Amino acid sequence: MVRTVAVIGAGPSGLTSIKSCLEEGLEPTCFESSDDIGGLWKFKEVSEPNRASIYRSLTINISKEMMCYSDFPIPADYPNYMHHSRILQYFRLYAEHFKLLQFIRFQTSVQSVRQRPDFSHSGQWEVVTENKEGEKETHVFDSVIVCSGHYSYPHLPLKDFPGIKSFEGKYFHSWDYKGPEDLHGKRVVVIGIGNSGGDIAVESSRVAEQVYLSTRRGAWVIRVLSDNGLPVDMKYNTRFVHILFQLLPINWLNWLGEKKLNAMYDHTMYALKPKHRLFSQIPVINDELPNKILTGGVMLKPNVQQIRGSSVVFEDGSVVDKVDVIVFATGYNYDFPFLPPNVMHKSDHRVSLYKHVFPPTLEHPTLAVVGFIHALGAIMPQAEIQSRWVTRVFKGHKKLPSKQAMLRAVERDTKDMNKNYIISKLVPLQVDFVSYMDDIAGEVGARPSLVWLFFTDYPLFKRVLWGPVTAYQYRITGPGKWSGARQAIITQFDRMCQPFKTRKVEENQGCSVAGCMLKGSLTAMVGGGAAYYIYHHPPSYLTSLLSKITLWTWSNT
Repeated sequence: MVRTVAVIGAGPSGLTSIKSCLEEGLEPTCFESSDDIGGLWKFKEVSEPNRASIYRSLTINISKEMMCYSDFPIPADYPNYMHHSRILQYFRLYAEHFKLLQFIRFQTSVQSVRQRPDFSHSGQWEVVTENKEGEKETHVFDSVIVCSGHYSYPHLPLKDFPGIKSFEGKYFHSWDYKGPEDLHGKRVVVIGIGNSGGDIAVESSRVAEQVYLSTRRGAWVIRVLSDNGLPVDMKYNTRFVHILFQLLPINWLNWLGEKKLNAMYDHTMYALKPKHRLFSQIPVINDELPNKILTGGVMLKPNVQQIRGSSVVFEDGSVVDKVDVIVFATGYNYDFPFLPPNVMHKSDHRVSLYKHVFPPTLEHPTLAVVGFIHALGAIMPQAEIQSRWVTRVFKGHKKLPSKQAMLRAVERDTKDMNKNYIISKLVPLQVDFVSYMDDIAGEVGARPSLVWLFFTDYPLFKRVLWGPVTAYQYRITGPGKWSGARQAIITQFDRMCQPFKTRKVEENQGCSVAGCMLKGSLTAMVGGGAAYYIYHHPPSYLTSLLSKITLWTWSNT
């Protein structure tokens, strides 16, 4: 029987994994190579090898209600989009509240994780660690949860950029970027239009002579600020919108979403338009980038063809001379160097993990990977639901399918990802946030049932259907049920509004926050005229709509 668990890493995935172990009566020991919790969100002035690194100004692009753990809301007075220092404060509150720190061994790195000679019988693992004094220690654990993240190994593809070795200026990966202080008056080329590339281009343009943002594919760019000033994810990442995505043609949804984005700024005119459709890849989230393009601080360029001295030549034949700095915002490689090769094998670009968690070929399901996931949503709730499932499997409350069934599931997932998304070796997996959360919650036994809520708690049903899919929904019922989940859902918009209450003003006479959110969601998904009718004449239409949704959820619950 599994009793002891090694947790590798004390970032957001590691912290919630420790808590999940304690909830199931397991004995966790967490090994953290640095001197603090937080993982990626622990800022350091100097980047350290094999550890995630962030820049000084980094602010998360997921709103606080959508990123917090399911039974510990972020304080109401915290801003909706938080600076990394606030996120670390939240982790400290979480760790202190659930008394997690006592289970963490800091400045202790994991050197290797190997199956014991009697693994076929015991399922146990031998874990070798090294402390800051260089002393090694060997431990035996019944199971292991890997929470090491995937932003520790910068991808610097120098071979793809002829002439870079003889570049007369300075070049580095975005992993090394801390701030724009050294870019005053410089001519800067940023390669890569992901979230980091966009942020660095915008920030450096405030002090640089000129910034050029180079991209191979282009990108759809969305704002964190939505209609009526609501956080965009709270407005559109709802269960109702998710249901529409299951029922309506994806080409039509792509057309509608692209039309709305282009109404704010034409992606073709701004040279942003990508080669892929809107919902084929996670978009760039950046409110300032279009403004910097509009004012000339940032100029979009195609892929770099070659570097000649201090000049950068692009694939369209254009040349930028006297370049001082090149920043490679080219993503990250992923690796698990402490694990045996036979445990983690690849299926196409992705690591072959059942539901992105369990290696399917192990004789005993006593090793799991938590937090190795990519979706348009925060890692915190995803890692939490994964860890709740993992610990229930370790405890014996849940059983995994056969090896053959898991391998078939991995192949199906790989084909689905390649069909629906732009997948690469740097972004080897992508899932739909709500679908994935519901899937794993179903394994836990904590997936909310709209049908049950419709008949037993209609006020909560409305908020679960029309409101944002916050993690509290996965504490309403089942193992790990939290008595405060209902109230957390009812009051989530109150916490969203709290940071704005710094000056008393006369209340609007228009729609409420929830009402505006509903109206805006309908406008985006079905068009202005239809939305107006639905919002102002709800009884007959919503009766029919809810009956269809009820039938759909009944067959998918």
